[in-house]
Amino acid sequence: MCGIVGYIGQQSLLDILLQGLKRLEYRGYDSSGAAWIEPGEALRVVRAVGEVRHLESKVSETDCYAGAGIAHTRWATHGSPTEENAHPHTDQSGKIAIVHNGIVENHDALRETMLSHGVRFTSETDSEVVAQLIGYYYSHNHGFEESVRKTVQKIEGAFGLAVLCLDEPDKLIAARRGSSMIIGIGAAEHIIASDMAAIVQHTSRVVHLDDNEIAVFADGGFHTSTFDRQHVDKEIEVVDMEVQEMELGHFEHYMLKEIHEQPRCLHDTLSGRIDLRNGRARIAGLEELHREIAKVRQIVMLGCGTAWHAGMIGQYLIEELARIPCDIQYSSEFRYRNPLVREGTLAIVVSQSGETADTLAAMEEVRLRGATCFGIINTVGSRISRETDAGVYLRAGQEVGVASTKAFTAQVALLAVLAAELGRRRHLSMDRCASFLEELHVIPEKLERILGKASAIRELTSRFVDHDHWLYLGRGVNFPVALEGALKLKEISYIHAEGMPAAEMKHGPIALIEPGMPVVFVAPRDHLHQKVLANIQEVTGRGGEVIAICTEGDRRMRELTDHIIEIPETEPMLSPILSVVPLQLMAYEAALLRGHNVDKPRNLAKSVTVE
Repeated sequence: MCGIVGYIGQQSLLDILLQGLKRLEYRGYDSSGAAWIEPGEALRVVRAVGEVRHLESKVSETDCYAGAGIAHTRWATHGSPTEENAHPHTDQSGKIAIVHNGIVENHDALRETMLSHGVRFTSETDSEVVAQLIGYYYSHNHGFEESVRKTVQKIEGAFGLAVLCLDEPDKLIAARRGSSMIIGIGAAEHIIASDMAAIVQHTSRVVHLDDNEIAVFADGGFHTSTFDRQHVDKEIEVVDMEVQEMELGHFEHYMLKEIHEQPRCLHDTLSGRIDLRNGRARIAGLEELHREIAKVRQIVMLGCGTAWHAGMIGQYLIEELARIPCDIQYSSEFRYRNPLVREGTLAIVVSQSGETADTLAAMEEVRLRGATCFGIINTVGSRISRETDAGVYLRAGQEVGVASTKAFTAQVALLAVLAAELGRRRHLSMDRCASFLEELHVIPEKLERILGKASAIRELTSRFVDHDHWLYLGRGVNFPVALEGALKLKEISYIHAEGMPAAEMKHGPIALIEPGMPVVFVAPRDHLHQKVLANIQEVTGRGGEVIAICTEGDRRMRELTDHIIEIPETEPMLSPILSVVPLQLMAYEAALLRGHNVDKPRNLAKSVTVE
């Protein structure tokens, strides 16, 4: 969602701020802005609607300064995308400037209080309340740092915050509660950001602010403390992340690059985690929980969007291989259900960003009820990775495209490894586990063969791209793949698509089928194959155009439809890793053919950090 960048040091701060904002564009935004203190004690604020290049154009004639500055990309929650609602916001005196991620839940009450004290607001946002409140305290003879402390203790909700003060031009303050804030440490300079992507070009040495902590930067250094002034010693981490991960290379779009990176990513994900000689999986995080794992009686899977679909596949894998009852839940609904969490519950928390607000809230709820939490996360140092009891990283690398691709297949692969290891610790034979893991080991090579069909997938997609309604159907472990395929098409091509179990089609949705309607079947050979073939005939009998994702050499499928995309044969429980890739490519091609921005679809953000 929203992105924060701040800088204090001797380099050209505008260059660094704008460069950082560009690195955060993938998160999604509708406006951007920057604030800095010019020599001669003037607080300068520039804001623009739309892409960061519009902001860059506005400041192109500005002299380059060293010192302190803050910048922001906004994804609207309160107020429409306008310059007035864009960040940074200032207080009415013009001395305080802030950028803010998150939502101030008590902003209405705070605004009313400020209005009663004669404060004039200039935007519709909840964020301006923060600037005005800091300014109110500052105008009543509280110091800059004290005014920030008093404000963050008044705010309810989640926030990441960076603040400047005109009267202290060589100072920068950052604070967080529930919204990521990372400090990059250079040589007598510091860069703060809500995402490592804005920092990695400058330094690999970072500190993560934790909830209810403030960092004050001045005199070439910084100190951290809690909101109530307790000093906090922070451990410096060295992050293994390369700038090249965020470069397009020879690809036209990040989404296409990330689709084609999947064989390598899966190799990295699985490396060192499969012991083929002994027929075992190796997940270091499980060893940290060996006592708890032995007592597990049920598993709750938590995720949102694509992570939820991966969790659904994980549910099939765990129940099949480990024979442990497993329940998949939308994170966004979980804590509002008054859920029953019994003794011996393991919660598996799935999130690409590790900062998903709904998933964080669900995780907190399940922990309060006594569950052990295990994270499956892509982003190193993210909040979920630090607050779960143990976990494992995807090693998929930076995912820039808003529509998740390589993170999804990596999540499924890790869930397969987890299911195999849980099964092996219980009843799964060494031979069955070994054969399963051997097939998982060669999955990256089979993915390469599917990617070689990209031109054929492009041609097939072009035949149906003008249709406004698509249906995606699958059974068993490939039902979640149908959901994921439909989601990808909706996300970036804006075509209406529905995914569902193939057997459910005749319980109502079959009424939608009319001549020419595209119906995508995810139908690799497995124990449900004959039933899927019957479902296909139900569609073709009503004039629907079937596009089938099927196993190589499936002659019966060739008889039923002219539109097939073949995938290599594999262990049936692993087929989602293969069957989803043609659907990713179809969505990509449909978006291109319709002239849409593939990497930055409208209304969407990469990391959803608010409820």
